[in-house]
Amino acid sequence: MKSFLLKLLPLALAVAACSGNQSSESKSGVPAEKQAVLVEVQTVGFANVPQVSSYSSSVQAYATNNIMPQQGGRIRKINVEVGDYVGKGQILAEMDRLQLDQLALQVQNDEIEYARLKTLYEEGGVSQSDFETAELGYKLRKSNYQNLEENTILRSPLTGYVTARNFDVGDMFAMTAPLFTIQQVTPVKLLVGISESEYTLVKKGDKVDITVDALPGRTFEGKVNRLYPTIDPLTHTFSAEVLVQNSDRVLRPGMYAKVSVTFGDTERIVIPDMAIVKQSGTGQKFVFVLEQDGTVTMTPVTLGRHMGAEYEVLEGLSEGATIITKGHATLRTGDKVEVKA
Repeated sequence: MKSFLLKLLPLALAVAACSGNQSSESKSGVPAEKQAVLVEVQTVGFANVPQVSSYSSSVQAYATNNIMPQQGGRIRKINVEVGDYVGKGQILAEMDRLQLDQLALQVQNDEIEYARLKTLYEEGGVSQSDFETAELGYKLRKSNYQNLEENTILRSPLTGYVTARNFDVGDMFAMTAPLFTIQQVTPVKLLVGISESEYTLVKKGDKVDITVDALPGRTFEGKVNRLYPTIDPLTHTFSAEVLVQNSDRVLRPGMYAKVSVTFGDTERIVIPDMAIVKQSGTGQKFVFVLEQDGTVTMTPVTLGRHMGAEYEVLEGLSEGATIITKGHATLRTGDKVEVKA
């Protein structure tokens, strides 16, 4: 037994020495060589990127008219209600007609007298001054009749919806509020506040896309109809009036809308969104760039528009750079990678 133990002693010493060497290597902090990470890459390049900006707005009636007579009086008849769609020239209401009917008789008599005097004047039976005086009186009374008729028989000056009715039949109209409010909704308009940095990019006639929360899934086409000439010093925006034809009348005043304005195309570097690494807590975005020696560098980038599965890159990358698109979850700057075939 003693002889057997003496034979095992050199082997035990050798094992102990190896263990001591491994412990010493671990304490020295020199890591073993890290295995290369298998990754997928893509070479970046330029592409035409639509320059689109989105703004919030609300739908407005193209025109709004408050209907009321020029003087007070009793309301004799009301023909429409709130929500009715009325045509231009349609009779909305009638006021008391007593004065109108009396003036109509006077105009009728004046017309007969005017015709008689005109015949006499042509035959030389009436002087020119008498004829002109009679003619002036007839035209003046006829003009008064037409004015009174417009304020007695109230007609719609435009085609649109009745959005307010403030009086009932039999009420005395006291001119405290309009009798009706009519709003034209074909077309509708939107006032869009656009950043002053894009002032030179917007032109009259430019097409825009409009979506409204009330009608999900639908996109309406409009165009810039008018550009306001001044810039708000507080918001640093200017107003652009956008028209939408709204032929089916589904857009209504007051709807919240989002307006997308396209300023043409610009060549930008475009990368897939799967290549982007987000640094938690800072909002900074990075991509891993493959270097010539097979290592990677974590590079900050400034992103622009998100287009489906791609991002526009404003700063941080050059054309021809190779970026990691898959396999970068555990990468750090300086790590060695192997490109998947």
